[in-house]
Amino acid sequence: MNGVLPQDYKDQVVWIIGASSGIGEALAKDIARRGGKLALSARRAEVLQALTEDLEGGDHFIAPLDVADPEAVADGFSAITGHFGRLDRVVFMAAVYSPHDGQPKDLAFIHDMLAVNLGGAFNMLDVVRPYFEAQGSGQIALCGSVAGYRGLPFGQPYCAGKAALISLAESLRIELKPTGVDVKVINPGFVKTPLTDKNDFPMPMMIEAEVAGRAIAKGLLRRGFEVHFPKRFTFLMKTLRILPAPVYFWLMNQIAHKL
Repeated sequence: MNGVLPQDYKDQVVWIIGASSGIGEALAKDIARRGGKLALSARRAEVLQALTEDLEGGDHFIAPLDVADPEAVADGFSAITGHFGRLDRVVFMAAVYSPHDGQPKDLAFIHDMLAVNLGGAFNMLDVVRPYFEAQGSGQIALCGSVAGYRGLPFGQPYCAGKAALISLAESLRIELKPTGVDVKVINPGFVKTPLTDKNDFPMPMMIEAEVAGRAIAKGLLRRGFEVHFPKRFTFLMKTLRILPAPVYFWLMNQIAHKL
């Protein structure tokens, strides 16, 4: 294959990991409206089944799994490729989250979060990467966050995991370019989801999950590496990445003392 993906989703097989709610659910609905064939994964089988019944189009498939379990991910991948006969795109949206309350997180919870948010991505890559390389085409999209641009006060371990996903996507983009496999990173700002509903701090320029889903669906069809939104907020956050360290730490100290 020539490595060039179609510029639409018609009859494309798209695997969304973390599809049961929030942005993943909204993305599934948008891609289905565009003619895509969805493979949906999350831990809750009953929620995935209900979602497929709400999607446009008829050829959708659920592969319930715990993304932190590499064997479950491999089995899900085999079931999906067995059902459809191929796979064109995978979007890693799975995430565990807890509010930034300023208190240290329980160590067991930190390990559980990283096992899903970061380890899950590696579990997916272990089966998808060689498949796409052999196929000579495909797309891998990892959902990071603007919270991964720089270290934010009281944001670990979530911010650390998202920063790692951004770095992982950058590395993969370079490594896989010669193979015809496209790699993208998705960096949302604040999106109203069951995860952000846990927060009790101001979340500027928040958008609805449906808006985020449309932005991702459009962005995955474009040539660029990063899909980020809403632009007014993400460009503001991007300025943090270029601030000299003394200026950045002074600014973050001011913010931290007000939280």
